Amino acid sequence: MNDNDESALREQLARLQQEHRDLDVAIEALAASPGSDLIQVQRLKKRKLVLRDQIRQIEDQLTPDIIA
Repeated sequence: MNDNDESALREQLARLQQEHRDLDVAIEALAASPGSDLIQVQRLKKRKLVLRDQIRQIEDQLTPDIIA
């Protein structure tokens, strides 16, 4: 992996982490509001799980494999 690839992955990782944090806030706000849409909360939670998987995949790509 060259420096450009690593830089692009780190930028993508930062964007995904920010979106993940934003979803946390949105889920909390929506769940706390009276008469909240449970289907919308579930959709946001599902999106958050997808983001978590993408974040882990990128982190794995950025972490070199070290054979002990």
